[in-house]
Amino acid sequence: MIPVVPVESCTHVLAEFDCLDPLLSALRLDSGRIRCTCLSVSRKWLALGTSAGGLHLIQRDGWKQKLILTHKEGSVTQVSCCPHDEDFIAVATSQGLVVVWELHLERRGRPERVSVSWEHRGQTVTSLCWDTAALRVFAGDVGGKVSCVRAGSSKLGKGSAFVIFPIQTITTVDSRVVQLGYSDGHLVVSSLSRCYLCDTEREKFWRVGNKERDGEFGACFLQQGSAGQRGQALLYCARPGSRLWEASFAGEVLSTHQFKQLLACPPLPLVSYKNEPHFNPAQASPQSLAFPRLLHDQNLLTWTDSAIYIFTPHSGQVLLWTEVKDVVEISVFRNELFCLHGDGRLSHLSLMSPERCVERLMKRENWTLATTVCCMFQHAIITSRARKSLPIDRLEQLKAQLNSGSQQQLIGQLEEVISKLEPLDSACSSRRSSISSHESFNVLDCGIYRVISRRGSQSDDDSSSLANQSMLEEERLKEFSFTEEEQVENDSQSVCGEADRSDTSLQFLPLPFRSKPPRVALQAVRDSVSSFVKKTTEKINTLQMNTDLWPRPDFREGVHTEVTATVTPLPEEVELNAEQSSSESELQELKAATKKAISQIQDPMVLLDPVCLSDVLREWAPVLERVLGPEDHTRPTETHEEKPLEEEEIVSSMSCCVVVQPDIYSANLDEPAATLTEEEDHGESTPCSTAPVRALSSPLANHVELIQLFSPKPLPTDLQADLSQLACLYLEMGCPGRGGIESVCVFLRRYFFLLDQERVRKMCMLRYREHRKVMKAYIAGMLEFTQASKVVEVIQKGDLLKSLRSLRELQPWNAPLLLSHLYRLYDKHGEVAVRAYPQFYPTILPSDIMAMALPSHFLPYLDNLVQSRAEQQRLSFLGSLLQPETLRQDWLELALSHDAPQKDDTLTADGQPRWHSHFFSWGYGRLLSLLIRLPADLASKQKMLEMCRTHGYWMGYLYLCRELQRRPEAFSAICRLDDMTLLEGDDGIVPQSLDEWVLFLQLSQQISSSIEAPPTSALPSNPNGSCSDDTNDDSTDWSIRVSPENIILRLVRVFGPDRALTALQERGIPVDLSSRSTLVCDLLRVAEKRQSMLEFYSKHIS
Repeated sequence: MIPVVPVESCTHVLAEFDCLDPLLSALRLDSGRIRCTCLSVSRKWLALGTSAGGLHLIQRDGWKQKLILTHKEGSVTQVSCCPHDEDFIAVATSQGLVVVWELHLERRGRPERVSVSWEHRGQTVTSLCWDTAALRVFAGDVGGKVSCVRAGSSKLGKGSAFVIFPIQTITTVDSRVVQLGYSDGHLVVSSLSRCYLCDTEREKFWRVGNKERDGEFGACFLQQGSAGQRGQALLYCARPGSRLWEASFAGEVLSTHQFKQLLACPPLPLVSYKNEPHFNPAQASPQSLAFPRLLHDQNLLTWTDSAIYIFTPHSGQVLLWTEVKDVVEISVFRNELFCLHGDGRLSHLSLMSPERCVERLMKRENWTLATTVCCMFQHAIITSRARKSLPIDRLEQLKAQLNSGSQQQLIGQLEEVISKLEPLDSACSSRRSSISSHESFNVLDCGIYRVISRRGSQSDDDSSSLANQSMLEEERLKEFSFTEEEQVENDSQSVCGEADRSDTSLQFLPLPFRSKPPRVALQAVRDSVSSFVKKTTEKINTLQMNTDLWPRPDFREGVHTEVTATVTPLPEEVELNAEQSSSESELQELKAATKKAISQIQDPMVLLDPVCLSDVLREWAPVLERVLGPEDHTRPTETHEEKPLEEEEIVSSMSCCVVVQPDIYSANLDEPAATLTEEEDHGESTPCSTAPVRALSSPLANHVELIQLFSPKPLPTDLQADLSQLACLYLEMGCPGRGGIESVCVFLRRYFFLLDQERVRKMCMLRYREHRKVMKAYIAGMLEFTQASKVVEVIQKGDLLKSLRSLRELQPWNAPLLLSHLYRLYDKHGEVAVRAYPQFYPTILPSDIMAMALPSHFLPYLDNLVQSRAEQQRLSFLGSLLQPETLRQDWLELALSHDAPQKDDTLTADGQPRWHSHFFSWGYGRLLSLLIRLPADLASKQKMLEMCRTHGYWMGYLYLCRELQRRPEAFSAICRLDDMTLLEGDDGIVPQSLDEWVLFLQLSQQISSSIEAPPTSALPSNPNGSCSDDTNDDSTDWSIRVSPENIILRLVRVFGPDRALTALQERGIPVDLSSRSTLVCDLLRVAEKRQSMLEFYSKHIS
């Protein structure tokens, strides 16, 4: 049951939608050698300073690296982007250098250092702050010195770039500078003991308040009033005990804000894609905190190493506080937070209302997390104001996306939230009142309000902070350069624009929650129809101008007849009408057959009986073949070019055929036989059901095979859905397979437009796993389906990193589309590309990669995928990947046969363990160790045991012997491996009884008499990677050898000398001990006697 956040805490939430780990990985800042040390953010840039002295400038639009600025004067400790001119950035290094860079991006010039200051040489600069109007930077260091660096630039006028401004020391305070802030000519300096206010114009100083403090406490200015009506800023200084001073520009403390008791509320959860949010409604204790920094935009933000706090000082309330671990530094731009963590990791958080958060999650198709936020923040979701972002139909759509089997409880909670929603009328009336007071509008017949904004006016919604945040989040939706979300929004706007015109030749109906075609596809529709209309018009004009077609009157002499104009239909028109009537009758026949099949399979007796279900589908299939099947499935392409356009078969605006060669993936995936269009696409290819595009192929001598990407006839939406369900079921039941596996491939190619791509992908992995032709046909269709994508152009350029970055920017991923791009990438780069594919899990599963890559390439992928998890999670994670269970033996066989020792090195001629062969290293030893430790049934364990034995993987063999209680076999293997350490450790097999020790000793005597140990020079490398070449007794550790004497000494230590030796003599086993072993036995007897005497005395004394 998801707990509900109280109504007073439901106004805002912190959400994490993006993962910046790929960005750090591309910048190589995820290693231990070079790490991110500081950051700064602006509207355009994300600036990252590194421990190697580099400054990475990342363009936030698309997360593309733009520049790298290097500094040889030490690591970068502080960075600050100029707030009013993003062409300037200030940097401080560990040696005390302060540099101001001018980027010259508008003039496409090279960045240059326009100002350099060594005023803080030898000191660490702790804070940088820009003037809000001029190009000058204030810097403070650990010694308390505050300086001013003015930047020269050609932007300031002629000759300004050549002027060297002097470095000015503002002041030196009593202790280390914690934070600097600037506003309206006033500079605030917060040190360890107090705050100082400086009027930089009149050069006057004030102390803020009279009481000192001890520690890191921040200070900043905060503008008063709304965004459009800025008032004078107030100064806020942190104080001990979760307090804030509010002071004027004269340094006078106006009030003290107490947040200690207000923070006695439970923390709001962080909404993140990484894990499910959890809210504990239990009341927390008051928090007495020291706020080390204060940041501002419209509210005050501060943080500790374990949480982020946001306050509204004008009302003296806590907006929210959320637990975020190991925060070192935060940079804020409007409602976006960029956090640097102690391990060098970056996180990108957004402050927004809960309803906006749910809307963003639904756009990313994160249905479970969106539902959780809805239920947790239901007090905000049910209000009428939230209907602007979350109408009731959107919440119903969200409920429909949940799994009714495994998420029943979550669905029940969401239904309760939907039942509490405030009526839509209240939201509409509120909106109407807002519109009427600021804008003119009219109501269309369909109920849509068409708003006409007045110039210079601004609505109350736009002036509020929440609306501003909403506008910003709409800007942030453009952060990926060619995502499907962006296309959908742009297409929607384009469609609405078309609908407003009074004279339109094409009508596009933007249905809700239906994927819309990309811009290029829509443009292709318009261009194609325009071309068709133009050519048709020319044809009509030609016919009209040809006087031979007009009826001629009879002007014979003396005969006057009345001229009658007769209208004779053209042969083409008659033929077209006949075709249309025939098509309509066939479509009605298909509808009837489909309706009949759907009604029959709804009967549980039919649905649960494979034979009956197959009969129903086979009865329906011939109708589908007759109506939608191609007339001639293989046709020469020469005839296509010989026909003029007027005589060619007219292709409906709902159809499109793509001609591809049958074995498209056998040679090169990135060189298809046919090309959809020469136009450049601007996003992920999503073929439009209304695109009248025919893919033309070059003339071929042989026949080619058709892959039907679109329906040859226009189909209603409901019929299309039913046909898709039946076609997928027909393929799942293997009905086409009666004619061989080639019949399945033919069905897949002919009716690709009907099949659910994700469902077919799973079929290829499960039902048709052994038939590679089916997977090849499916991938051929997907490659053509995505051929117009912009990602294909990036992949074909051959840059692996850029290709991976382009694929990451396609999030949220569609598995079939992503898989087709990964096939292209693998064909281009091979194993190097596959090693990077774990980042696409769980959208792309190991079974997909196994079908794609060679076995030697699949193993690195699987190993990297498992190692990417925490050590304690790897075993359970690997178990979750084994779907179906038979993959265990396949993967174990692969790992045992690749990058493994030669069998001659691990096995003798008779298949026994070779001496010390367990010391050989196995390339995939970590993966092997996990595979054999997974829970399995007895038969699977026995198969794995035999596989380990035949390949000579003795560590796995011994582990499985212990699991299966085959201890005598394990003791025999240990004797042949000749290593007593195999009896020790967590995985060691120790004899548990005196009989097992005797058996172990007897096996050792038999084996040691039959074979001799090779010289030490023949040893494989030991686990430490070294091997001794000396063969004398001084360099060899004979205590680890499995000899009868060493076993007797172990037996004596376990059972005592007298008992052990007596038992051996009773069983007739000769005991021949060396003088050293005899001495050990004597010492053990003495130790036993002492121990017994101590126990006797302690018993009697007590």
